[in-house]
Amino acid sequence: MNENLTKRIHPVDEMLPAGRLFAYGLQHVLAMYAGAVAVPIIIAQALHLSPAELVHLINADLFSCGIATLIQTLGFWKIGARIPMIQGVTFASVTPMILIGAEHGITAIYGAILVAGLFTFFIAPFFSRFIRFFPPVVTGTIITIIGITLLPVAVNWMGGGNPKAQDFASPMNLFLAFITLVIIIAIYRCGKGFLSNVSVLLGLIGGTIIAMILGQTNFSEVGNAAWIGLVTPFSFGFPTFDIGSILSMIVVMIVTMVETTGDCIAIGSIVGRPIGRSRLARCLRADGLSTFIGGILNSFPYTAFAQNVGLIAVTRVKSRFVVAASGIILIALGLFPKMAAVVASIPNSVLGGAGVAMFGMVIASGIRALSKVKFDGTYNLMIVAVSIGVSMITLTAPNFFHSFPSWANIVLHSGITLGSITAVVLNLILNGSAQKDDVNED
Repeated sequence: MNENLTKRIHPVDEMLPAGRLFAYGLQHVLAMYAGAVAVPIIIAQALHLSPAELVHLINADLFSCGIATLIQTLGFWKIGARIPMIQGVTFASVTPMILIGAEHGITAIYGAILVAGLFTFFIAPFFSRFIRFFPPVVTGTIITIIGITLLPVAVNWMGGGNPKAQDFASPMNLFLAFITLVIIIAIYRCGKGFLSNVSVLLGLIGGTIIAMILGQTNFSEVGNAAWIGLVTPFSFGFPTFDIGSILSMIVVMIVTMVETTGDCIAIGSIVGRPIGRSRLARCLRADGLSTFIGGILNSFPYTAFAQNVGLIAVTRVKSRFVVAASGIILIALGLFPKMAAVVASIPNSVLGGAGVAMFGMVIASGIRALSKVKFDGTYNLMIVAVSIGVSMITLTAPNFFHSFPSWANIVLHSGITLGSITAVVLNLILNGSAQKDDVNED
């Protein structure tokens, strides 16, 4: 009887032993950590904040990332998609936040974030109706675009992280990236069960150890970091509310909802949990609530981190509780800066080796999804071709749309957003809007 009950548990809802939850969860954290802390670093540099304020921003960001991830994976009431979706700060918000902060101060950033978070929360049920515009040809295209647009991140990591540095793409950096990738592939191929599933984690650890032996790691920040860092609400002052700033942040959140929709459907496709209107609404509500909480805790707008979609595809571990464990680890990193400093010491080149495998797997998942789409006698080939082509514009020339107004660049700057919108619009024009949205989400 119990055996039959176990068989009926969906892999997404499977509760794993504590040791495996921690190992798989840590793997997700290592994969997204560099991207998670990038936004607070960029904002702090642009607004000329002090080193102490930067540390506070990073702590608040990691802590809020953890809370946002728990909300999305565990869920409550009608909030949270309850799928393995790790949360991070959306890069679409960076430019608007810098402009708001430069003109009105950092408190205006948080005022805009609070209102935009509430807007997202309440608009979610209405926005989720657009799920019918995401048939398989669109979702398969978006998954492929996500993987392609992430690959440059892996390439930059492989080179060392900074293309302007003298040692960028040096033989040493490329060696560390290559040896990390070799370790991952070897463990993935030769390992069984749990060992194969943590191939990325073991590859990162192995690559870091080799980097230590070769003198390519720097643990000085670990000694400088504090043991405990408290995250206090409104530590930069009570938020102020500027209408123009609020409107620009609302535009950011509308764009983010488009990306979240694509990411949510992509993860649902990979883990075998269909995403319908109801689940998408819960997913978007979680983004809104997390963004509102971020505004309180001195952090930023939140959305799904596409980097981790590839890790799910590589490991084949679909449990949402694994990503919930990632959320707990992120909270701990936010409260204990010394732990965060250890994670931050992993060389970028090592991360790059893992990134090639993870982001390439996202592309492979998109191709697999598109293989089920009918192309003969349809317009689907044109939809895929043009959408992927358009998504490559900013990937090839990041400043391609420099002559457009700043509000337009919120949409145009992201290849994922631009390609996703193109796929939806082309499908609507060529195939019409008669799509099924009555997905069984049980």
